[in-house]
Amino acid sequence: MIGEDLLDIGGQVALVTGAGQNAGRAIAMELARHNAGGIAVNDFVAERAEAVAEEIRAMGVPAIAVPFDVCDLEAVRAAVARARAELGPVTVLVNNAGMAGPNTQIRPSKVFWEEDPSEWGKFLGTNLFGVFNCCHATIPAMVEANRGRIVTIVSDSGRTGEPRLAVYAAAKAGANGFVRSIAKEVGRYNITCNAVSLSSLMPDMSEEQLAKVLESDQAKAQLSRYIVRRYGKSSDVAALVAFLCSDAAEWITGQTYPLNGGYVTG
Repeated sequence: MIGEDLLDIGGQVALVTGAGQNAGRAIAMELARHNAGGIAVNDFVAERAEAVAEEIRAMGVPAIAVPFDVCDLEAVRAAVARARAELGPVTVLVNNAGMAGPNTQIRPSKVFWEEDPSEWGKFLGTNLFGVFNCCHATIPAMVEANRGRIVTIVSDSGRTGEPRLAVYAAAKAGANGFVRSIAKEVGRYNITCNAVSLSSLMPDMSEEQLAKVLESDQAKAQLSRYIVRRYGKSSDVAALVAFLCSDAAEWITGQTYPLNGGYVTG
């Protein structure tokens, strides 16, 4: 066993959505470190996707930038076709794109019955229909190859509920249910399908910036509800996703893994 990589991806080509920064970038880089055959780096912002692809190429791993909005099925299909032509068939999919769509941050606001229904689509599109689109575009190649890994990033808000974020929570809960259903459809083709459920992550920032955030009363109050008294890191997410994409996890499917510092147990 000495010298072997437990998290070996086995030369498979991966598509990681929302990979231009933060956890998505960390996931793409971690898969590259563990013998991915190539990485298709997605982000809505082309410059961010290309920057991460360049970092991966500098590691000696083939990578391309595939900028698209996960809500656009035809754009997803075109990117998957391009990845196949330039890297090989995509047999690892990480559905990481989320939040409230491109360049929009989630901020709890009104109670549900006071919301403008026109706002619902930005949550449902990226967090639910985007997962549908990416799975629909990539699963045929996995079936053809008789192997594959699908990992979808969901949220503890979808498992436990979150006031003033009801539609976002519903979208993540829907994605979680979809993961379990798809797992039962694709398992016979040696494809696993799992979810990682996150609590609060801290965007990648300098130590100085982080220290200022942690000094605030809001951060102290929030972290008091965590067993491990810190926010999640991009590296936390990347490590678990790499495991679920590796051969070490070949008998794990249809599961949701909480990654939350003990914010919610059970």
